[in-house]
Amino acid sequence: MMRDDEILDSIRRDPGLAELLWQVCEFDLSRGDHGEPVRLSSGLALEGIAGDFTGGTFFQCGDRGTARPVLYASSEGQAGLVGQSLAAALEIMVGLPSWWDCLKFSGAGDLAVMLVTADHLGRDELGDQPEIGAQRARLATALNLKLESVPVLLARLHAAASATEPDFVLTVETGEEYESLFGPWLPSRNPAWQ
Repeated sequence: MMRDDEILDSIRRDPGLAELLWQVCEFDLSRGDHGEPVRLSSGLALEGIAGDFTGGTFFQCGDRGTARPVLYASSEGQAGLVGQSLAAALEIMVGLPSWWDCLKFSGAGDLAVMLVTADHLGRDELGDQPEIGAQRARLATALNLKLESVPVLLARLHAAASATEPDFVLTVETGEEYESLFGPWLPSRNPAWQ
């Protein structure tokens, strides 16, 4: 597996790879500014490395040269870990592009509910983007990532988000904390999934 800095360098050097990463999982290295000052509860360093189309930001946590977990902060005030390294986070995002919706519709962090949500989202993705499987495979090969099954990826995502507290809670300058990535909703809330 490539080191995190090697992954970032590979993406930066290859505009086609960067575009494919954006198409598959909305990970855009040109959008690393979060727009407001934030810090971690532990005081660890934060480096914004990418953003998504909704205004969310991906951060690497900790000092360079160490293992750097990846934290996602939405523009709506939720934040949490999505991987213990950039490679781990990208494996989840590439293998499960609807990872954010799986967290939002998780029934407050219930892995079984996340599996039901992922099943609905997987059907939607295939209907909307029949080429997604081939694109994921190309990204995995280019970045030396391992494509795992949806249950494995969800278990990893659940474990990462669950490890956010106490050291990786994101706060603003006033000390107010971002909410958990685990949303309260159940899949039944979405009428299209009935």
